[in-house]
Amino acid sequence: MNEIIDLPREKGGEKDRKFVEALARGLDLLRAFSQQGGVLGNQDLARITGLPKPTISRLTYTLTQLGYLTYSKHLEKYQLDVGVLALGYAYTSNLNVRKIAKPYMEKMATQANVSVGLTIRERLSMIYVENCRNEKTQALRMDVGSRLPLATSSSGRAFLAGLSDDERQQILSLMEQHSGDHWPAWQESISKAIDEYQEKGFCTSLGDWSKDVNAVAVPLKLLDGRVMAINCGGPKYLISDEMIMQSLGPQLVHVVRDIEATGV
Repeated sequence: MNEIIDLPREKGGEKDRKFVEALARGLDLLRAFSQQGGVLGNQDLARITGLPKPTISRLTYTLTQLGYLTYSKHLEKYQLDVGVLALGYAYTSNLNVRKIAKPYMEKMATQANVSVGLTIRERLSMIYVENCRNEKTQALRMDVGSRLPLATSSSGRAFLAGLSDDERQQILSLMEQHSGDHWPAWQESISKAIDEYQEKGFCTSLGDWSKDVNAVAVPLKLLDGRVMAINCGGPKYLISDEMIMQSLGPQLVHVVRDIEATGV
């Protein structure tokens, strides 16, 4: 699924005069690096974003001058520079829920020998903003900034299940536009996940995101109206379907309720 997707640039059928197209293109170009690898040339970026090569050249030059990209003369390609890291650090350091949730996540990770992650939606992905694991176990290792697909991961399904009907439908419509032949299967799995959440309080992904991984997630609803998701899981040879359904899922529901009770 291509994450370099068109965002709403029109209102009521007319072009949105407040929308800065040049800025949007520059940000789309930066997103390309997180989707397609760490080192990209102008030709790669043109292919990924669909932007004309002259536009790409101007954007990469500008972003390099501003410290968001750096150019390798040897490879004749670009990679993200420290300016992007500074923005990411500023965001995560000011994310209050991350600080509040971490002790609860660490406790479950230690007691259950699993990886426990806090994720937030970014377009058609869920991104880790915190991850806790017991270093002595073989729990799934996902670094901050790692992405999960919205459609097939437990986090993505839990996020969708936690939305209002109108909010969910907006995102589902966007997913349908960019999912191609995958949509019928994804639509069915998301519908089942919503039913699962209403019945059990959690959403599962039993080999759906990765055939070797079982995971479960619960939506985390913040007081400001945002919805995040907390997941846990691990390799199938350690985390069985039964363990997910009978033990980890219910435990995670209690963890999320304890975090929400703090008033985040």
